[in-house]
Amino acid sequence: MAKNILKTPALLQYILETSSYPKEHEQLKQLRETTIQKYGNLSVMNVPLDEAQFISMLLKIMNASKTLEIGVFTGYSLLTTALALPPNGKVVGIDMDREAYETGLPFIQKAEVEHKIDFVHTDALSGLNGLIDGKHEESFDYAFVDADKENFTKYHEVLLKLVRKGGIIAYDNTLWSGSVAMSEDDEMDDITKRKRKVAIEFNNYIANDTRVESTILSIGDGVSLCRVL
Repeated sequence: MAKNILKTPALLQYILETSSYPKEHEQLKQLRETTIQKYGNLSVMNVPLDEAQFISMLLKIMNASKTLEIGVFTGYSLLTTALALPPNGKVVGIDMDREAYETGLPFIQKAEVEHKIDFVHTDALSGLNGLIDGKHEESFDYAFVDADKENFTKYHEVLLKLVRKGGIIAYDNTLWSGSVAMSEDDEMDDITKRKRKVAIEFNNYIANDTRVESTILSIGDGVSLCRVL
């Protein structure tokens, strides 16, 4: 099951069964199931269903047409985005793992949205700086970041140049299983302890950034939304 800050499994299951599963696109469902079969526990790197549905609705409310995704994995959120965009919409997906992307590619093709996707096979900073060099400044309506958390602040600085004023930058996993509210003395594994520290530092950084209006949503594993001012 995907990472989620809800500590009551029955409540999460209620949300999924009542709202998420019935409305999940068939190709998203097949992509999700294939990812679980191939990657096992690593499948949590894809966004959970309820978060994906929120992203889809947000993009439609915004009337977004040009979007960016940092960290693609097998493409559940990428396909979600492509399905939500208008026929002439575009999403640029940046990831170093082409094999994972190609795992999800058949489902993107079956959903007939491959033409909306530009997959860039490179590391995040190189891809972002390449967009700057390509004169894409202030042209994106929305950006979703689900890559290495340690570099979120670096990505943020570049994304502020790429996303238009009034546009949205979304950062995933910013509550890290709720560990941000735990004490350093609480028992946790080394990975959680390290990621907790990174998340707290990033959240404080965003909270004090006067260039954006921000909020942390308690959906999935925590999503921080930043509206560029």
